Amino acid sequence: MKVQIYGKNITVTPAIADKIETKLNFLEKYFIIDDDVTAHVVVRVYPLGQKIEVTIPTKVAVLRAEVTNEDLYAAIDLVIDKLEDQIRRQKTRLSRKGKDKLALAFIDEDVAEDEYEDEEVVRTKTIAPDLMDVDEAIMRMEMLGHSFFIYTDNETEDVAVVYKRDNGGYGCIETE
Repeated sequence: MKVQIYGKNITVTPAIADKIETKLNFLEKYFIIDDDVTAHVVVRVYPLGQKIEVTIPTKVAVLRAEVTNEDLYAAIDLVIDKLEDQIRRQKTRLSRKGKDKLALAFIDEDVAEDEYEDEEVVRTKTIAPDLMDVDEAIMRMEMLGHSFFIYTDNETEDVAVVYKRDNGGYGCIETE
């Protein structure tokens, strides 16, 4: 796996790059990752902490995690923990759904998967998205206290989703 590290408001030193590459290569014990896969890592410095974002696009799934912490090296460790957790959950889901060919992308090992065995869909809800603009959708989402809201955009008449972003503000996903 290749690793591309980008620094925003920070110079990525050889020590930081080495730590990130070493930790990311540790993931190869869980997941078969081709040599042509590139892990994209963004390291940012904010006044209140340091943020690391890791995205690894593989044939089976896109692994993505981000962590903000006061200590950059602690953030690196935490983001690797999140990625390991995602890999375990994906492996469990694929093996449960009988997608053995996809599950072969994972390396067999004795990982404690008991914590994910109770994972199931607990509620299914059907909605009819109302016709509205993005501002009204945000207002309704806030009134409901939800982190996202599905609606039909009145300009495009397509289904869209508005959501709260972790770093503040809102995002909108539109369908084609």
